[in-house]
Amino acid sequence: MLYYLNYVIWGLFALYVLIKVIRGIRLVPTRCAYIVERLGKYHKTLGPGPHVIVPFFDRVAYVQDLREETIDVPPQECFTRDNVKVEVDGVIYLSVTNAVAASYGITNYRFASVQLAQTTTRSVIGTLDLDRTFEEREAINSRVVSVLNEVSDAWGIKVHRYEVKNIVVPGTVRNAMEQQMTAERDRRALIARSEGDKQSRINESEGLKQEAINRSEGEKQRRINEAEGHAQEILAIAKATAESIEKVGAALTSEGGPEAVRLQLSQEYLNKLALLARPQTSVLLPADITQLDELLGSVGLVPRHRSQGK
Repeated sequence: MLYYLNYVIWGLFALYVLIKVIRGIRLVPTRCAYIVERLGKYHKTLGPGPHVIVPFFDRVAYVQDLREETIDVPPQECFTRDNVKVEVDGVIYLSVTNAVAASYGITNYRFASVQLAQTTTRSVIGTLDLDRTFEEREAINSRVVSVLNEVSDAWGIKVHRYEVKNIVVPGTVRNAMEQQMTAERDRRALIARSEGDKQSRINESEGLKQEAINRSEGEKQRRINEAEGHAQEILAIAKATAESIEKVGAALTSEGGPEAVRLQLSQEYLNKLALLARPQTSVLLPADITQLDELLGSVGLVPRHRSQGK
């Protein structure tokens, strides 16, 4: 019986050793770091890939995730410079850059980061009035990141950014702010309407002014054009008259010219008489229309000695 008991004990011991040996084979994932201690003292850091540690002497004390992680900052009550209580929460984005410092530099870097972010937020909110609190979110974020980065080397972390999620004010203050914003919007709307009416009147008067100017310019140009056209007409008539007179004069001085002019005038004269010889029309005739040569001679178209010779 004792013989079988010894076998069982040695079998269990061998199984325990085998389990320890198997557990000594570690596969480290990408973007992770395993902190190995040997006999309670830091020994080495295992990077991604397969590793073997010495059973009974080495152990993996800490496992650090090197990826960027998001940590919620719980809501907290803060007082502004004008003594208004607000509730502020946020979120931190950080990552582990030094696995050894994150393991031994602080007990819990996540909890510590949240506490430091809350205290920094309270201190920044305390320097701002309520109205500026909503406008200075970027200043709050930058201040929290700056304070956390001051201890980042000691804690083995890097804070990439901090964002304020919500700033909640009491109901009474929120109602007062809404009334203030409503009054401000009404004031802006009234100013906008007055400015629009003012601009509309200015535009209308400018349009009427421009219309009057355009009409006067058009009338001025029309009169100038009419005057120039009338002047051109007078010049053309005068030029044509002068040319016709020159041609008549030239015809009178040429051979047979007076006889041709006399014949033309006689025809025109008789045509006019024919047109006037209508019923109920009074026509004044010369004393003797047969003495046409004398009539034409009186205007210089027939020589007087010729008419007297007849």
